[in-house]
Amino acid sequence: MKKEQNSIVVENVCKSFNVYLDKSNTIKESLLSLFKRNRKEKRQVLDDISLTISKGEAVALIGVNGSGKSTLLKLMTKIIYPNKGRVITNGKLTSLLELGAGFHPDFSGRENIYFNASIFGLSRKEIDARLNDIIEFSELGEYIDNPVRTYSSGMYMRLAFSVAINVDAEILLVDEILAVGDQHFQEKCLNKMKELRSQGKTMVFVSHSMGQVKQLCDRAIWLHEGHIKEDGNVNEVVEHYLKETA
Repeated sequence: MKKEQNSIVVENVCKSFNVYLDKSNTIKESLLSLFKRNRKEKRQVLDDISLTISKGEAVALIGVNGSGKSTLLKLMTKIIYPNKGRVITNGKLTSLLELGAGFHPDFSGRENIYFNASIFGLSRKEIDARLNDIIEFSELGEYIDNPVRTYSSGMYMRLAFSVAINVDAEILLVDEILAVGDQHFQEKCLNKMKELRSQGKTMVFVSHSMGQVKQLCDRAIWLHEGHIKEDGNVNEVVEHYLKETA
């Protein structure tokens, strides 16, 4: 398949992080650490990962904590970069990786809509046209004019999700955001994502909720210790994953 027919191409990607092992808990330990070099350990999070995601696919990344799911998603957004290999994305991309990322705590919800949507490339006129839809979907009502530092994590999620789905992106990356908030809003978000999928949007979805994964995705990629253990039909991969992790 030609690369331009794919939304995301990951080629031989490796990613490692340095983890410093010496942590000083007392003044004495801090002084002693001045006389020796901090010990660090290189931890390989992703090891030679290759995959392609076609336009219009809804793909789940599954695996236990520490398997590399969120790191792979961050590489797709270009928040971080691989030590080796490359990640190619084709199309306008929006991500929901961390609640309130990009929000200014002292700005109101309304001000943050303009601030956040402009980061995604929308003009003031385009944001004006979408403003009521964003506020209505968020269900924040009168709280929309309060500073976001006063918001609960659920309110953050509502606002972040509402902005992200209204920026006309072709690729949507979501990391565990639907784990926050009440059941009603989680269902509302899932239904909206199904609607966007039916419109041909590409989605990559990280979740520990296998029920949500099966509802939203056609394909699942199971990551295990930095490698792809299985990649295929969502029901089959989830069944194998649940059997092994039960």
